[in-house]
This record gives sequence, structure tokens and C-alpha cells, in this order.
Amino acid sequence: MNINIIKEEIRSKLNKRVLVSVYGLRNKIERYEGVLYKVYPNLFTVLVNVDEKSFCYRDVITGDVKVKVLWNLCCDYVKNRV
Repeated sequence: MNINIIKEEIRSKLNKRVLVSVYGLRNKIERYEGVLYKVYPNLFTVLVNVDEKSFCYRDVITGDVKVKVLWNLCCDYVKNRV
């Protein structure tokens, strides 16, 4: 996959509720449910409760991080927070 395609896919999910799965060592999986909050040239952030978690696009390409949209409505919380 091309990194530019990944960036566009992530950008299209901006301000949407997402589930981020992070696949670590020893088959450990961490899941974060939140709002795709910001996108930057090398990473994107997800607002989980009041914390921002950051993830790299390269980890999406390698399959270490997966992002799934939970619902397509915009989140008023993020719009009002800015």
C-alpha cells in the first residue's frame, strides 16, 4: 500500500468515532475507542476520553495499527473543543 493512500483514508475519517486496534508483542492487542482528532504529515491523533493518543501511518501500513469507523456522524464534542 502507498502511504499517501493511507493518509487520505485516515483524513476521510477525521472527526468520526473510531476504534483503533494496536497489535503488540506476544499477541497483545490494545484497543482505543475515541474520535479521530487531528492529522499531521507523519502521524494522526485519536481523542480517547480526555487523552490524545498518537499513531503513525507506517504502523497502519505494516498492520500493527488498524482503524475502524464506528459510526459516520460527526462528533459535536470535538467541534466544540477547538
